[in-house]
Amino acid sequence: MSKPFIHDDFILNSEAAKTLYHDYAKAMPIYDYHCHISPKEIAENRAYTNLSEIWLHGDHYKWRAMRTLGIDERFITGDADDKEKFQAWAKAVPQTIGNPLYHWTHMELKRYFDVDVLLNEETSEDIWNHCNQILQNGLTTQKILEKFNVKVVCTTDDPVDSLEHHQTIKQNVAIQTKVLPAFRPDKAVELTRPEFNEYVTRLAEVSEIEITTFENLLKAIEKRAHYFHEHGCRLSDHGIETLPFEPASYEEASQIFTKARAGESINSVEEKKYKTYTLLFLGRLYRSLGWTMQLHIGAIRNNNERMFTKLGPDTGFDSIHDFDLARPLNSFLNELDRDNELPKTIIYNLNPIHNYVIATAIGNFQSSEANGKIQFGSGWWFNDQKDGMLKQMTDLANLGLLSSFVGMLTDSRSFLSYPRHEYFRRVLCDLVGGWVETGEAPRDYKLLGNMIQNISYRNADHYFEMK
Repeated sequence: MSKPFIHDDFILNSEAAKTLYHDYAKAMPIYDYHCHISPKEIAENRAYTNLSEIWLHGDHYKWRAMRTLGIDERFITGDADDKEKFQAWAKAVPQTIGNPLYHWTHMELKRYFDVDVLLNEETSEDIWNHCNQILQNGLTTQKILEKFNVKVVCTTDDPVDSLEHHQTIKQNVAIQTKVLPAFRPDKAVELTRPEFNEYVTRLAEVSEIEITTFENLLKAIEKRAHYFHEHGCRLSDHGIETLPFEPASYEEASQIFTKARAGESINSVEEKKYKTYTLLFLGRLYRSLGWTMQLHIGAIRNNNERMFTKLGPDTGFDSIHDFDLARPLNSFLNELDRDNELPKTIIYNLNPIHNYVIATAIGNFQSSEANGKIQFGSGWWFNDQKDGMLKQMTDLANLGLLSSFVGMLTDSRSFLSYPRHEYFRRVLCDLVGGWVETGEAPRDYKLLGNMIQNISYRNADHYFEMK
């Protein structure tokens, strides 16, 4: 009898890799320090009625693949029923070989539902019925976190969020996972977006500070950051198309803010000055709170205007940006480091041409404050597949220290994404195991196993002080 596609030694191509994974990595807990899952769904212990509801709703990775195959939008985001959408995805899956979706799909079916057969048009009916029965028998959001030994989840939260669901979770002693907010103030930074003034008004309401000046905007942001801190937040997060660095005085930034509030046009230099000043202010704020700053750099979003108008953001029409990063990144970090105001920082890039830029920049600003104070974040978004992760880790190892790497995250809206940590650990163990087999690393399993466990979770545990 042939072994199933997802088997014990999947992706592990050497004896050393198998030893490192099975003896050291496999059973390690998960620290998911950046994701987009819903704290409301955790607080309510949401149950799902069918596989499409938990698996296909909101998954723009799958949506992009289905669109490439010419599948009608009705079966992707439209009014087709959930079974029809699942059947459309099942028909698409055999065509995704070579894309990480093929691996992820079958790992998720295996780990959540113990399905060993390949998903396709012929097997879809049986898989649909089998998985739905398991979902209806109690595979809830809280059960998923428990099943996958998820110790920490950091959600992504706007400064205006009430954090009420985080409070509910914290009060529920049955939930063993720490579910913590992460502070994402992008809407206060992006002053040229049409919704900026409306957002500032909302921020004023929740902070109870009348925001008529730039000074009051900064006070409102700071007040909300302290509110988040009281509710367990220890990380910020920023989604930045390009990292600006155009030094500006407080007076200049204030004048630019006033123009934006008055509805006047802002030129590109003014935009960069405002963003630079505000991001530096935020970096200093994070340092004072003992937080970690996360910078996700390089996504150009909502490129299909017609589909954005129809479906809104985060629906599968984003791509990789190209721009100069080295000088602004080093200048930004240096400006904060100049007076010892640089917080612990993780930098993620969407364009892999920036790997060496980031891997060398982080080495300029390390310190004795922490092992890996400045991190080159894991392969993100379009780079969270095998080749992208291998390139990120190899580039980091070549120019920095893989042993200090903070490891993997899901960056997902789906509760079925936790096998991506297993996927990452298998890729990591195969990389290091390959070095052993070629004689480039010693066959010292105690040494290498400790490094694998540090990357799997311990560096995150130490780095984010989550104990």
